Amino acid sequence: MRGSGRFITLEGGEGAGKSTHATRLADSLRGMGISVVVTREPGGSPRAETLRDLLLSGRFASQGPDTEALAFAIARADHLSETIRPALAAGALVISDRFMDSTRAYQGTAGADPALLDLLEAIVGADRPDLTLILDLPPGAGLARMRKRNRPPDRFERDGLALHEARRQAYLDIAKREPERCVVIDATPGPDEVAQAILKAVGDRLGLTVR
Repeated sequence: MRGSGRFITLEGGEGAGKSTHATRLADSLRGMGISVVVTREPGGSPRAETLRDLLLSGRFASQGPDTEALAFAIARADHLSETIRPALAAGALVISDRFMDSTRAYQGTAGADPALLDLLEAIVGADRPDLTLILDLPPGAGLARMRKRNRPPDRFERDGLALHEARRQAYLDIAKREPERCVVIDATPGPDEVAQAILKAVGDRLGLTVR
């Protein structure tokens, strides 16, 4: 049951600020009295978090993008069942740091069979977000931001620049195909400016009075 809740996803390449802006957006909406649930992919439920550790460590990478896409789909099925759908049914606004578009952008550009990706979406029943915010940033700038973080790079951050460029283009292609769902946000300015652009998009697209 979808209920009266709304579903927002944040997408984009490495270092684009998805996690930061998911939290900032949630804080702004809660300040307006809106019930908000913040979650993430891979992960967002106990079983999916276990798969997250395996996926980001690279344990599935050697088995190819099709197998990796399957693992993401299993995690997403649990995430939807345990976290997203119950929150939407309760009337909450759900904000997810990554969702189905990441599989298209990441495993799709790595060579996963498009027919398999279509089938996995059909099996999982990946609910379409009401709004997807694609934080667009040149990959070189995003990777430079990642290098400033005090942790080793994960399995996807270690990929070469050409693959990061392909992912960026995949996201822009998704936005072009689905303009009614997607808004591209320039993620190159400072965080305050980006946060304001996100709030405006949320207000305009979902009919919310935001501030």
